[in-house]
Amino acid sequence: MGDDPGPMLRPELPVPEPDALDASRRLLARIETEIAARGGWIAFSDYMQLALYSPGLGYYTGGAAKFGPSGDFITAPSLGPLFAQTLARQVAELIGRSAPRILEFGAGGGELAGDLLAELARLGCAVEKYSILEPGAGLAERQRATIAKLAPESVAKVEWLERLPGDFEGVMIANEVVDAMPVHALAWREEGVFERGVAIENGRLAWAERPAADDVLAAARELDIAPPYASEIALAARGWMRSVADTLQKGALLVIDYGFPAREFYHPQRNTGTLMAHYRHHAHADPFLHPGLQDLTAHVDFSALAAIAATTGLDLLGYATQSNFLVNCGITEVLEGTDAQDVRRYAPLAATAQKLLSPAEMGELFKVLCVGRAIGPEALLGFARGERSHTL
Repeated sequence: MGDDPGPMLRPELPVPEPDALDASRRLLARIETEIAARGGWIAFSDYMQLALYSPGLGYYTGGAAKFGPSGDFITAPSLGPLFAQTLARQVAELIGRSAPRILEFGAGGGELAGDLLAELARLGCAVEKYSILEPGAGLAERQRATIAKLAPESVAKVEWLERLPGDFEGVMIANEVVDAMPVHALAWREEGVFERGVAIENGRLAWAERPAADDVLAAARELDIAPPYASEIALAARGWMRSVADTLQKGALLVIDYGFPAREFYHPQRNTGTLMAHYRHHAHADPFLHPGLQDLTAHVDFSALAAIAATTGLDLLGYATQSNFLVNCGITEVLEGTDAQDVRRYAPLAATAQKLLSPAEMGELFKVLCVGRAIGPEALLGFARGERSHTL
């Protein structure tokens, strides 16, 4: 058993509105029913799935604002068009080597899709179809409205999918998606490897441990970890990569997210893992606070993704920090397209560039992984300098 106090109010965090609290209580009842049905314990991965994606009540399926100043966190596309305008240059190169189609996983507020379509059109790169695979059904209408505003001439090319297509040629994009895939929480102890799960203790959600078994235990045994240690293993992300490989016939997948290669992810000093909750721009460590109202994330193990890609026949095309990737793609040239003397327009772009590139912000923690199939051996634009595949 852990010593987490459960879903108590944190005085330093904003208090949810009454209707939001009511929705959270209904989701909590659903979670408690699931725990009871499974004998009093569920794996943390199952809890995370319910908290984020439970139909109608989960964090990504409940319809509340998630992104930007009014939500719980800031993503690169929500900072403005600079990120998408720079990314467009890599996407255009990949389209030229594959097909004029884009598939985005989890399109957030729709800013990346809208800005990317607008910039690709400006670059003369025709896109025939832009598909969005979105687990949050309530987000589709917001995305459609955003795309119509940012790229009105391209909105007719956008479609929303409920599942991966059987075959796909073109460019796939997963920007801050993998970190929100459910993870298994584990504890390495002298007695063995334990899976951390969720139970009800004194009427509240609480951590509870059981000996790890099956695929979870097998994955844990592949790691060289000295106890005591706690961390996460993202089996769902590995399964997702296998699904991508089954679908991608020609083209590439760009994974943009915060995380590390395995040697850093499971570093001895990172002995409490990477699991975090995000609520109203506050990051904290209580995953049981207000289920359905806060995001739950874990950093991405890029080595694991690259390894699965290799076993499924995909080629490793590049791995770099977000800073190096964006510089390689010409973010400074994009900035130069705005007159620095026009302070009203230039200052916000410069501030965005600082956040995207600075090692103290997103520049070093965020990485870009590119895998693909049948697009040629030439090095890609985004990985021309600072390529770090040797660290995976």
